[in-house]
Amino acid sequence: RIMENSTYSSDLSSTTMNYSELSPGFFEIFDQLAPQISIIDRVISPIFYIIGLTANPITTKIWLSRKMRKNNSSAIYVGVLSIVHTIFLLLHIIQELNYAWGVSSYTRMSVMCEVFNMAIFVPQYYAPLLVLAFTVERYIAVNHPFVKERFCTVKRAILVSIGLLIFSLQIASLQTYIWRYHPEEGMCYPPYEVENFEKIWTLTTELILFMFVPVCVLVVNILVIKEIRRITYQSALPHQTRGCGGHTSTITLLSVSFYLICTLLPASIVFALQGVIKPGQTADMETMAADPVWKRYLQYMTIRKIVEELCLSNYSCYFFIYYITGESFRKEVRKLCCWKFFKSEKDKNTVTSKSEYTLVTTDNANIIKSDKGRNYAANRPEYIMITKDNTNKHENSTAM
Repeated sequence: RIMENSTYSSDLSSTTMNYSELSPGFFEIFDQLAPQISIIDRVISPIFYIIGLTANPITTKIWLSRKMRKNNSSAIYVGVLSIVHTIFLLLHIIQELNYAWGVSSYTRMSVMCEVFNMAIFVPQYYAPLLVLAFTVERYIAVNHPFVKERFCTVKRAILVSIGLLIFSLQIASLQTYIWRYHPEEGMCYPPYEVENFEKIWTLTTELILFMFVPVCVLVVNILVIKEIRRITYQSALPHQTRGCGGHTSTITLLSVSFYLICTLLPASIVFALQGVIKPGQTADMETMAADPVWKRYLQYMTIRKIVEELCLSNYSCYFFIYYITGESFRKEVRKLCCWKFFKSEKDKNTVTSKSEYTLVTTDNANIIKSDKGRNYAANRPEYIMITKDNTNKHENSTAM
């Protein structure tokens, strides 16, 4: 959960409403009193951008390929999740230019202010719901295998993904009402008249989507793990359960779910402290540096930045989880990226395809003389396989 929109803008707007002139600005305050905040943003975030924008498209291509998604509904959820992560990282770059580098983009345009804040909330709402969807599906496949053929289908996964997208768009659409462009100040922040609504709405969505949903994912994962242990103990079955997932192993989906929990819950807790820890009164730098209120606020912002970067990794690093835990995914990555380096000389010289053989029918006295010691059906031609290296292979079976 990335919360820079409501972090700086809410603090900045509350200060702006109290003071007609904000001097020095928040960027100057952070640069001089807490330079580590800007360093974290400007150094760590680009690393995750590079990783995510490189790995997520590869992940999308693999999971949504015909081979992976055939009879594999979990691949639909994971593939869509990779698309959502890619879109979010692109939007986050625009946001980061504004808040970390001071490059004004959407904050100085009337319509873009509202639209952008809606757009960047959609993937943040959508991603945990997708994780919850395939977690529940995995629960059905493992704990209720007799109904998995009914509920765990590719068609149902597509419909659920579309439904969750519509739901996320509806929730995020309220951001167009909360955020406003203020031309007199050239800034984008919630106006005073919607301040109370913004606090209530933000708290509600935070509790439901970024605390309740991860907790539900955690509970369902615990139930799945308990069932797998029970089955393994009683029947000595393999840990990987197929069915809904197909090529997507249970351990892969469980790893994704737990990674989501580890990144979302800390971010939600830190975000909840935003209403408690506020910046102090603006003054000269020396006064603010000695102010205990500002000290506490800058310490909070430093911790918050670290947690936000951890949360940003949630949108960039799933590729490594898939690669480490999924054998099928590893094979597809190798084929896609560097298959020629993994193909040995033995593989190149070994005949593996039926197309490398020529099927020849012969009579008893034609192309190749048969062994008289063998008993063949009378008056039925035999089949002989001739390879490209002119090596003959006799088939015991006769013509159909």
